Amino acid sequence: MKQKEARKNLKSGRKYRNIRKIISGILFFSFLCMTFFAYSQDSIPTTKKSKTKYSLGLMYGFGYIFPSDKFVEGINKKHTPIDKYEIFSTRIMFQNTKTEKNPWYQDYGYPYLGIGILVGDFFDKKEMGTPISIYGFINGPFVRWKKLSLGYEIDLGLAGNWKHYNLINNQYNIAIGAERTVIFHAGDGIRYQFLPNWEAELNVGVAHFSNGAIKVPNYGLNTLDPRIEFRYHVHGLPEMKKVPLPPSPKIKSLEFTAFAGIKNVVMLDSVKVNTRSDYRGVYFQIVGFRTTFNWQISRKSKFGVGAAITYDGLRNAQIIVEKGRFLIVPTSFVYGMSISFYPSYELVIGPFSLVFQPGIYVYRKWCYNHTPTFYQRIGFKYTLAHHVTFGFNLRAFNFQVSEFIEWSVGYQLNWKKESR
Repeated sequence: MKQKEARKNLKSGRKYRNIRKIISGILFFSFLCMTFFAYSQDSIPTTKKSKTKYSLGLMYGFGYIFPSDKFVEGINKKHTPIDKYEIFSTRIMFQNTKTEKNPWYQDYGYPYLGIGILVGDFFDKKEMGTPISIYGFINGPFVRWKKLSLGYEIDLGLAGNWKHYNLINNQYNIAIGAERTVIFHAGDGIRYQFLPNWEAELNVGVAHFSNGAIKVPNYGLNTLDPRIEFRYHVHGLPEMKKVPLPPSPKIKSLEFTAFAGIKNVVMLDSVKVNTRSDYRGVYFQIVGFRTTFNWQISRKSKFGVGAAITYDGLRNAQIIVEKGRFLIVPTSFVYGMSISFYPSYELVIGPFSLVFQPGIYVYRKWCYNHTPTFYQRIGFKYTLAHHVTFGFNLRAFNFQVSEFIEWSVGYQLNWKKESR
């Protein structure tokens, strides 16, 4: 019996690793396409007139949910896998063709920027609800012809109206543990103009719903979702011609960043605590500081290296139960400390950056809840007046497990600014 269970667990582990490979492969392919096409264009289409053009879009998608936890595999009230869902979205977007003060518009082929409302249906309203999302997005071309273009889209937003985990009446839903989650989507698509003011786009990508372990359980949802969208361009599509790109800056910078976050721990197997405390669990503080040296080789890309010092209140913490409530027993401060080094890459989109920083811990005390030495940090950053930065990052391990969210503020020193 034990051998049979071990074989089952081994098979399940292999399946989850394959799922991570599929998701990572799609995201990596999208990133390579964005980088390749960004550097391969010596000139890009622009418009004869500089003005902001507005568009309206209506989208439908039908997708597949990867079986990344027992709840979606079928351990639920229906005893049926939750493996499909659909979305409906309406959104407004604009395309700014004025590049005197914002040359990055040219670098990305004059992308559409906008905001949308998305309604999802997981075909299980009692345990999943009907999530509603508000999200921002960027949609731009890799390459563009007269009426046809190949491109990318990145979405980031906040989703609510979930039927999340509840110990009393929704104890199976270990995928969604909080009332609100972040939604992230990245995909590639093909767009075609079929009437003077109308375009249609078919996009295929992956999406992730998670609260970043702010409230557990939090296995999240990972989806593969083809989408089709019809767009109406209020002012028509711009007339295109090619112009040379302006010189790109070369900037070196040293960025100092402070960050903070929280971790939630729920002990569902404890019978000595009351229901309210058992469900809420306990929270631990995360604080840290990191320094990153960056080389901005173009308006699109920054490469760098950095180091971080992090204090994690959960590491080697002791939790006891007293009078039906969880209490945290402090341990030695040194057990919570860690030092890590990381390479850094930023995909720069005007004042915004998509940040990739995989790191390696070089110093940590061992403890019972030890995480892997190699971790991943991915996030977004906004730069104000070329010096002050605000951002948030998800720190994870095994390319799937969310550890915590870092909320950060920083200051960067720039020097040796040149042009090429």
